[in-house]
Amino acid sequence: MPLLLRALLLAVIVCEFLSDIRGWRGLSWGHPALRPLLALAALALHPRHTPWRQRALALALAAFPALLVQATAAGLRRRSLDSRAMLKPGLYDDCTVARVDIPMPEAFMPGLYVVPRAGAQAAAAVLHGSGCDKTYFAWRLTNALLRQRMAVLLVDLDGHGENPRLQRYPQMLECAVESVRWLRARHPRVGIVGISLGGCLAARAAADGLNVDALAIMEAPPALRFDNRDRLQEARMLLQPYIIDLLREASIVHLGSAVYRLVRAQRTPSIRAAISTWDLIAACDLCGGLSRLTTPVLLVYGERDAIVKPAQAEEVWRAAPPGATMLLVPDASHLTLILHPEALRRTAAWMARHLSV
Repeated sequence: MPLLLRALLLAVIVCEFLSDIRGWRGLSWGHPALRPLLALAALALHPRHTPWRQRALALALAAFPALLVQATAAGLRRRSLDSRAMLKPGLYDDCTVARVDIPMPEAFMPGLYVVPRAGAQAAAAVLHGSGCDKTYFAWRLTNALLRQRMAVLLVDLDGHGENPRLQRYPQMLECAVESVRWLRARHPRVGIVGISLGGCLAARAAADGLNVDALAIMEAPPALRFDNRDRLQEARMLLQPYIIDLLREASIVHLGSAVYRLVRAQRTPSIRAAISTWDLIAACDLCGGLSRLTTPVLLVYGERDAIVKPAQAEEVWRAAPPGATMLLVPDASHLTLILHPEALRRTAAWMARHLSV
């Protein structure tokens, strides 16, 4: 067998072993039961009577083609592996997911209502960021809240997803108000997790009198100030171990599509708007709203956020009410904070403490 072909097959086997060991099901085409056979195949393919320099060169040349073969085979084998599947309406081992349409003063707000099978006394409404929707990378946060025995309401903000309303101000504050009202009819304790734009809306609604028991604000900007260099820096930050570990939860096809959506939402957001997001965030006046709050507040920001820079996070912290908690995540950016396992775990734990009955 030609040396390069041997090297290609050997590199594919190495890729499969690494994917299996790391638990990257989305990049694996095999099964743990095949490990002995793969090990024997690797021994058989190893070119023992070839000089080390030639072996190393052949493996180097085969590395990229092998990765393409691995990704293609895994994409075909695991094409049904999709982390978003747990957000489809239905009955699951640990929760139920129901599609809901929440009545609004005008039209309705689509949502997903996720409840632990054992029920929940506390619930959290999740308000997503600009250019996103209710399912946008929401499964890790939803799972973190479910593990704290909390129900979760994921909604489409005005102008986003399936919401038929336009992005307008102050009408968009009704998304926070009606989410809490809807949950209050079902749970005695209710909080909000607001992400970026969602955090700005939640803080302003609470400052204007919305009765909410706890408010977690993630990466919300006091104002938008970023350019293409900042977007490029955000793209670089996608190469984080906890992002690559999404391959444990999704096929490489679904992961590629999800990352594309992640980047696209920052660059060309699909929003039906009567007011720009820039003007909307300015109108929310995050810092001014925070200074008027008496609700328990958690602020969560990434230290490597290029959209809401550390100086802006410090500005928000200075405006926070007495008793607020600040969590700075060293290896998180604006795009990756909502996928950071430790940040989400700590956010959910904080929310559970403040919503305990």
